[in-house]
Amino acid sequence: MIIVLKRGATQAEADEILAHIEEKGCKPLCMPGIERTVLGAIGDERVLGALHLEGYPQVESVKPILAPYKMVSREMHPHDTLIPLGNGSVGGGRFTVIAGPCAVESLEQLEETARRVKEHGAHALRGGAFKPRSSPYSFQGLGLEGLKILAAVGRSTGLPTVTEVVEVADVEAVAEHADVLQVGARNMQNFRLLKALGDCKKPIILKRGMAATIEDLLMAAEYVVSTGNPHVILCERGIKTFETATRNTLDLNAIPFIKQRSHLPVIVDPSHGTGIRELVAPMARAAVACGADGVMVEVHRDPAHALSDGQQSLYPDQFSALMRALQPFVEAAGKTL
Repeated sequence: MIIVLKRGATQAEADEILAHIEEKGCKPLCMPGIERTVLGAIGDERVLGALHLEGYPQVESVKPILAPYKMVSREMHPHDTLIPLGNGSVGGGRFTVIAGPCAVESLEQLEETARRVKEHGAHALRGGAFKPRSSPYSFQGLGLEGLKILAAVGRSTGLPTVTEVVEVADVEAVAEHADVLQVGARNMQNFRLLKALGDCKKPIILKRGMAATIEDLLMAAEYVVSTGNPHVILCERGIKTFETATRNTLDLNAIPFIKQRSHLPVIVDPSHGTGIRELVAPMARAAVACGADGVMVEVHRDPAHALSDGQQSLYPDQFSALMRALQPFVEAAGKTL
């Protein structure tokens, strides 16, 4: 439920209504604006209907939130949310580029890749320490050692770091070493993990599941935000369809659709979305045109010998070309790179 207060309503008057909402067992929200203060109430619809908030003299209007995802909906929060990342933010006027190898393989491998992506303008470094793989015989990541390497390289290069967390038991350790925690496609509906990340203070990148609808993705984000962590970045990374020419089908329809319905920033992963190195750059440019707030791409110093996803990893020189090619598209979108 959204409660719009009249112009000139005081904080004390807002607090009185918020206390009433909380007293009835609902979750109160306060969103002060320049001209109006907007309040929110989340909870059982029968209880919300019995609040009779329209009776308060300082209330201008009361309307229900129709979307099932309440807190990530634009109905509740009309303005874009910016998520802190290093010295900048994801969302708003900057197009964010997150780059790095699929997996942390060694200190030397990550240092060289990090140095190259920073040199060419990346805003953050990605690298997996825990790798959920389809085959139990594939490289599973270095685990805690990988986290320490990622943190050390992040400090030495000055790049904020992004890595995946796969289990509730690992959240604390990953949050200690990384600046942003990523939830992979396989875990998008691991609700215990999402709730644990709601208690985490670090930003979360939430990837869309391979068979998840857009509403599924937004409901997953709702789990994190409603548990207490408002710093969620959504990531379109491709879905499974009947098409087999590419690894997944990158659903760029999702970008403008989500942007219309949610205030959370949206980035695109063209590496997993295509699975083909040569398609990463064109789909990254398409992501800019669709209104995405950034991209996350895989870059490896030597993709031919990568321990995972080498076929979709860019060579450093290809990443440099990608950044140059993105510039006019980003400018045309009214953003900065």
